[in-house]
Amino acid sequence: MRTSFFGRAAVSDPLRVFVIAGEPSGDKLGGALMAGLKQLRPDVAFDGVGGEHMQAQGLSSRFDMNELSLMGIAEILPKYRQLKRRIRDTAQAVVAMAPDVLITIDSPDFCLRVASQVKAASDIRCVHYVAPTVWAWRPGRAAKMAKVIDHVLALFPFEPPYMEAAGMECDFVGHPVVSEPKVSAQDAASFKVRHNLDDAAPLLLLLPGSRRSEVTRLGPVLGETLAHLAPQHPNMKVVVPAAGPVAGLVEDMARSWAVPSVLLDPREKPLGQAQAEKRNAFAAADFALAVSGTVALELSAARTPMVSVFDMGWISRQIIKRMVITDTGNLINLVSDTRHVPEFVAENCRADLIADGLRGLMQDPTLQLKAMADTMQKLGEGGEDPGLRAAKAVLKRL
Repeated sequence: MRTSFFGRAAVSDPLRVFVIAGEPSGDKLGGALMAGLKQLRPDVAFDGVGGEHMQAQGLSSRFDMNELSLMGIAEILPKYRQLKRRIRDTAQAVVAMAPDVLITIDSPDFCLRVASQVKAASDIRCVHYVAPTVWAWRPGRAAKMAKVIDHVLALFPFEPPYMEAAGMECDFVGHPVVSEPKVSAQDAASFKVRHNLDDAAPLLLLLPGSRRSEVTRLGPVLGETLAHLAPQHPNMKVVVPAAGPVAGLVEDMARSWAVPSVLLDPREKPLGQAQAEKRNAFAAADFALAVSGTVALELSAARTPMVSVFDMGWISRQIIKRMVITDTGNLINLVSDTRHVPEFVAENCRADLIADGLRGLMQDPTLQLKAMADTMQKLGEGGEDPGLRAAKAVLKRL
């Protein structure tokens, strides 16, 4: 006999959870969820695939999560056979373990294929953390997902109706960005002093992405954008918080940029210190230039106005742009239902256009700052920790 954390019966067996994440943002979600599960069920045992955040919670990853950090059809094809083998081996490991629940986190191309093979061979309960963006593109994905997923943990409050209509249980658990530690004005000022950054000079945060494909494709565009800005802002400073898997690549690229940059390399510090220094940078910066993704919410939490950019390979671009059903991919724009974050995507991902967008933002960020505050409120800022909410949602339905 097993009990949930609500204490209706005595616990006789440990809780066994197989959990999978395939990229840094998913690893962060997984780490918070695992911490919540450990708080509610100290007897929990984990197996699966994850990165440094999940490993810090006790996971011994079956292989390097970075193998799965691919994006775009053209980027995935060369690794297809290897990914197919990883999908098969991971599904077999889940079935052999027979956990109480399989939790897959984002990375649908990998995770949902694993879940499909698990369901074909067992009746293991499958939970997927992060609802597919059916409100943005390929709405039919929800119905396909419902064939292998029992329960969805949603980051955004408008997502449960989409999932429930497709036949899945769904709980809005909030986004973990709202529970990140707040940076004091003193810590932000100390960050500038520590890195010799003039308090009177504009400080731009440059965020080139966490995947090698993103950095390789967009790094030169970002560097060219700095060259456009330099004549009007000769005193501008740039800080680049690099993701661990791409820090070396970013460092090499930054040497050729027109504006001197301070690289924050997370490989040089313990995880907690690296995260704290990144938060300090976000709080200290005046503006940000970021590759589109969940980093938009980190900037929103720090109230650092941003310009968003994104592009992919030509083949992927031609296919995906025919599937998109929304006019924005920026999470602040979506959650706040505004369009105050400038976006430069695909053919418009050009240095001259991006530089113009930054100049406009520097003149007046008021509307974007209001949209950021609204976004954080809707995502549960000031409420219960989303990792704990996610853990409760998982346990409630077991």
